[in-house]
Amino acid sequence: MANLHILREHTLGLSAARKIAVAWAEQVEADFGMECSYEEGKSADQVTFSRSGVNGTLHVTTDRFELDAKLGFLLGAFKGKIEAEIVKNLDDLLAPKAGKAVTKKK
Repeated sequence: MANLHILREHTLGLSAARKIAVAWAEQVEADFGMECSYEEGKSADQVTFSRSGVNGTLHVTTDRFELDAKLGFLLGAFKGKIEAEIVKNLDDLLAPKAGKAVTKKK
């Protein structure tokens, strides 16, 4: 069994982090067939996710996201690829949204 541990710090506060965590849960449900449950807390939230061969939690606080997952034997062989995809998805959601450029015609 392989374990994943991913930590991302942020300065968003809990309300904005909560929105990102919900978006992440919706994305992994759609893209990877995960079953997710979301528990809101006073000072932290937790997303629990699972599917055949994977289970884990995403802990959401005012200043960080902390993901812990266990991969079953078969998926453990793909740990690097799975970890890279999770990191990419989370980092994409955390990336600041660039303003749209406005061009003027002359």
